[in-house]
Amino acid sequence: MTSSGSTSSGGNVLVEVKDLKKHFPITGGVFSRVVGHVKAVDGVSFQIRKGETLGLVGESGCGKTTLGRVVLRLAEPTSGEALFEGKDVFSLGKEEMRKLRREMQIIFQDPYASLNPRMTVGDIIGEPLEIHGVATGAQKEARVRDLLDVVGLASYHIRRYPHEFSGGQRQRIGIARALALNPKLIICDEPVSALDVSIQSQILNLLEDLQGQFGLTYLFIAHNLSVIKHISDRVAVMYLGKIVEMTNEAELFRNPKHPYTEALLSAVPVPNPEIKRQRIVLEGDVPSPVNPPSGCRFHTRCRIAQEICKQKEPPWEEKSPDHWYTCHLR
Repeated sequence: MTSSGSTSSGGNVLVEVKDLKKHFPITGGVFSRVVGHVKAVDGVSFQIRKGETLGLVGESGCGKTTLGRVVLRLAEPTSGEALFEGKDVFSLGKEEMRKLRREMQIIFQDPYASLNPRMTVGDIIGEPLEIHGVATGAQKEARVRDLLDVVGLASYHIRRYPHEFSGGQRQRIGIARALALNPKLIICDEPVSALDVSIQSQILNLLEDLQGQFGLTYLFIAHNLSVIKHISDRVAVMYLGKIVEMTNEAELFRNPKHPYTEALLSAVPVPNPEIKRQRIVLEGDVPSPVNPPSGCRFHTRCRIAQEICKQKEPPWEEKSPDHWYTCHLR
C-alpha cells in the first residue's frame, strides 16, 4: 500500500499524515472490560500543501471530525504519524506541543457552544495571546481590535458577550480567535453548517480572503459538496474511517472514479431545470465502524461490487497524476 496520498511535493508540504488510526474502546460488563473498538479513523494517509485548502467530505459519522482532532492532537492517536513541517506531532513533549499549538488552530462547528458565555469578546480572542505570552494589557487589546476589524466586526464589540451576537457574528469571533497567534494551519470543522445559507457564503468568502491575506493553509471539513467545491483546491472523500478518493477539485467533480464519490455527486442539485441528473441511490445503511465489512468497506452498498471486493481490501494508489483512489474495478 502506498504510504502517502499525494504527489511528492518536497518542501511544499506542510502536513503529512501516514497510516493514521484512531480506535475508541467499547467497554461492557461488570468489570468494564474492553469488548470492542469503534474504528473512527482506520489507516488514513494524505498530505496538505502550503497555502492550499484540502476539503474533507463524507457522510455524518465517517470520521472527518475525529481525523481533524487527532491531527491537532486534541485526541491521541491509536497509531500512525502526523508530520507538521517534518516534526512528528505525536512524539512531542508537553512543552514542545504547547509551542506548536501556535502554528495549528481550529474553527469549531457550533458558534454557540464554542464560545464561553461568561467571557467578553475581548477576553475570548485575547486569551491565546496571554496563554502563549504574546501580548498583555494595552498591547493585547490593540491586537484584539485589529483582529475584530480583519473579520468584519467593529472594535466596540470588544466589551460585549457572545449572547449579544448572531450565529454568523459568533463564527467571525471564532475565526478571529483562531487567527490570534498567526497560525500556518487552520482546521475548519464544518464552520458553516450551523449557519443560514445567506451567511454561509459570507463566511466562506471571509475565509478565502484571510487565506490570501495571511498565507493560511486549511483542512476544510464539511458534508456539503457545494461548499467543498467553492472553497477547496483538492478534495478527499472519506467513507467509514478511510479516504476512498482524493484529487483536485475540478477533476473530482468532472471525473469521479470511486463509486461512493459518484453517488455523492449524483445527489448534488443542479441549478438548471433543463439538466436531468441520473441519481445513484445507495442501498442499505452505512455499516457500523465497530465491525466494518471485510475487503472494500463500500462493497455492501456498491452497485458494481464483485467477489474480489468482499475478500480483498483495494490498495490506496495514484492511478493517474495526483488522482488517488481505492477500487479493484476502476
